[in-house]
Amino acid sequence: MGRTGTAVDAIAEHYVETFAALDPCAATELGIIGTKTNYDEDLTDYSPAGVEARADAARAALRALNGAEPVDDVDHVTIAAMRERLGIAVELHDAGLDLGELNVIASPLQTLRDVFDLMATDTDDDWSVIGSRLGRIPERVDGYLAGLRAAVLSGHAPPQRQVQRGIAQAARTQSLFVDMVTDAPVVSAALRDELLRQAQGAAAAYASLAGALRTEIAPAARARDAVGRDEYRLFSRSFLGSSVDLDETYEWGLRQLENIVAEQESIAQRLYPGSSVAETLRRLDTEPRYVIEGTEALQQWMQQLSDRAVDALAGTHFEIAEPLRTLECRIAPTQNGGIYYTGPSEDLSRPGRMWWSVPPGVDTFHTWQETTTVFHEGVPGHHLQIGRAVALAGDLNRWRRLACWVSGHGEGWALYAERLMAELGWLDDAGARMGMLDAQRFRAARVVIDIGVHCEMRAPDGGVWDPERAWQFLTFHSAMAEDNLRFELDRYLGWPGQAPSYAIGQRIWQQLRDTVTGRGVTLKDFHSRALDLGGLPLDVLRDAVQ
Repeated sequence: MGRTGTAVDAIAEHYVETFAALDPCAATELGIIGTKTNYDEDLTDYSPAGVEARADAARAALRALNGAEPVDDVDHVTIAAMRERLGIAVELHDAGLDLGELNVIASPLQTLRDVFDLMATDTDDDWSVIGSRLGRIPERVDGYLAGLRAAVLSGHAPPQRQVQRGIAQAARTQSLFVDMVTDAPVVSAALRDELLRQAQGAAAAYASLAGALRTEIAPAARARDAVGRDEYRLFSRSFLGSSVDLDETYEWGLRQLENIVAEQESIAQRLYPGSSVAETLRRLDTEPRYVIEGTEALQQWMQQLSDRAVDALAGTHFEIAEPLRTLECRIAPTQNGGIYYTGPSEDLSRPGRMWWSVPPGVDTFHTWQETTTVFHEGVPGHHLQIGRAVALAGDLNRWRRLACWVSGHGEGWALYAERLMAELGWLDDAGARMGMLDAQRFRAARVVIDIGVHCEMRAPDGGVWDPERAWQFLTFHSAMAEDNLRFELDRYLGWPGQAPSYAIGQRIWQQLRDTVTGRGVTLKDFHSRALDLGGLPLDVLRDAVQ
């Protein structure tokens, strides 16, 4: 029997409904099912009015919380988390930083297309919903352009680099809409014709978006990639739910790199005596036992490894509810190079999914490098963390279970999960351990680059950080293919504060684990206690667990 709902829960539940109606793309991503409307039929309004409406909803929820009395520990945590999350959202809005967002991975330009990947496609009714949503694309693209124009006028023009990448992405996206519906398995001929018409309209809207970015936004875009310390502190706090000392964290990132490189050098000597780390990574790529050819084989390998991890960890190191023992591994229809997870819907009818967006022309993959990625995105990483919260309907309100996503909490846990799997023996193979270290080195390098560039700090070579120094530093510290690294650097330059949240979040998770287990709590109990809280700002997590 679940916990009885409280007045605080009612405020949180009301906010979820309001938020989902105002941000239906996020509702689909988070798996929120409407009680009175189907959010999947609409798209988020990114116009100035739409952005203002979401800020107003956050302010209204904060006012409601001021008059609410907590009745138990769950309420105390909910109030603290909502005040922090909604508070930083309002701060970003008041600073003009949530309007006209444009980057290469997580801005309206991508969201308006990527949200379709999460929708059901089994029946004609499902495709009819997709058609309704496609029909909203032209209007929402116009609203997004209005937001971009308003951002330019208010002195918050996007960087030139992000605009140029956005033009290219908008051009490529046009065909994705048509491709999505061309072979739709629908029975109704009328529906098929309607889908194609709506898809062509969406493609035309994105052609207009590419043109407007080129002719209107690009001439006004700023040349400087860095946002400066003041803006960066806000962005960092929004991704962490915690304020960190940026100078100390930057120095910590450099120390982490030194430690990881030392361990890599030790493994390199075990694998290929006399070889450098870089040479070892190149040689691992040629080892036939680590090579996969083709995306179909990649998908099968991901699925098999994920299934083995779930079977082995369930009931031993973690409690994994039966519905969460299914994780679908898929190749994404987009081609931007990202690897990501999407959680189950709140009724668990849509399972958790790991997606791999393979860049054009990439057909060879290396398991030594990606074994740790499956643990990061699946179990015990994102799938266990996010899916577990979704399944806690009897204990947590919907905002806690579905809508409170904090990058430092979520991505920090996923990096912690990689290290945990190494502790549990899943990365004892020297190649797989080198892959985990390569990933950890990559994440530590991002801390240094992201803080260094955006806060314009002094680089290790004595000069001030800039994109060229960042590129040289990134390529030295990662074995990724060049196309992937180019995308990654563009991502850091256009999405300040997000990339460091992985390693910084992992640091905070590890510190919290050491504190709690140092008091005699078992590791399994620590994991259960922490994960049963759902997603939280890291400061709130620390207070709640301790």
